[in-house]
Amino acid sequence: MRKRGYLQISFAWLFAIIVGAVILFFAIFLSTKLINTEQTTLDAKTGKQIGILLNPLETSFESVKTTSFTVPAETRIYNKCKTEGNFGSQIIQISQKSFNKWTETDIDVSFYNKYIFSEEYVEGKKFYVFSKPFKFPFKVADLIYITSSLKDYCFIKPPEEIEEEILNLNQKNLLVDNCSEGSVKVCFGFGDCEINVYSDYIKKNEETISFEGDALMYAAIFSDKEVYECQLKRLLKRTEHLALLYRNKAKFISPRGCYSDLNSDLLGLNNAAKSLSESDEDISGSGDLNYVGSLVELIKDKNEANKGCKLW
Repeated sequence: MRKRGYLQISFAWLFAIIVGAVILFFAIFLSTKLINTEQTTLDAKTGKQIGILLNPLETSFESVKTTSFTVPAETRIYNKCKTEGNFGSQIIQISQKSFNKWTETDIDVSFYNKYIFSEEYVEGKKFYVFSKPFKFPFKVADLIYITSSLKDYCFIKPPEEIEEEILNLNQKNLLVDNCSEGSVKVCFGFGDCEINVYSDYIKKNEETISFEGDALMYAAIFSDKEVYECQLKRLLKRTEHLALLYRNKAKFISPRGCYSDLNSDLLGLNNAAKSLSESDEDISGSGDLNYVGSLVELIKDKNEANKGCKLW
């Protein structure tokens, strides 16, 4: 009898332990799910907030605008891009460090009027941002460059106007000549640097990336080639449509005594931009962009010569 009672008491305790373990398991499971859901929501909100923060950089015709922002947790900002649709889309995805692990989320925050140039992802708590208008030859869009405070770029012997522009930005991670230890060195011309800038292309990671103008030069310096290629095709899509709009404007003002002589040139730019934006080839690694650039310079000179009848 004593043995039977002993067994009955042991079974009751065993049953209580099993039930308690099941309840504890479900409590932990539900708490984890709740934390993950809240973290995913937080990541999405952070992505939206970053997009909103970038808006003031796009509302001015000033040559360069700059800002910075800080987030409370270690954050990775993933820069994604799609070319589908009329103008493609800019996608931001956020991952933050929680319990010493990077969160995983499949929530994308999309924008159709932003062109962000950076590495595949930038990581840190403080980020520097500046923008510069891209003209081809008319203003196409404001290009936005994002870098982390954890990564310095050192520009060695840049042209005077580039040096002045970088110093005026006053970004602590953009240096001129006085390089910090571990900084990414950017040489203008030949030199022992991670990035070498020439007249219309750069050499980076043993790759050649073409550019036209200072805005695309910065884009090629700060971004991965895949990001640069995608955003470049989006910009060309926009150029294609704007060229037709200005061609229509030229036709409209022509009967009023403003003959611009740009109809055929703008149509040529439209066709060239469309061909490049729809190409399956690597347009940033070829000379095709520079070829179109010569047409852009011709259109720019003709428009400037029109004095009181400029199209833009």
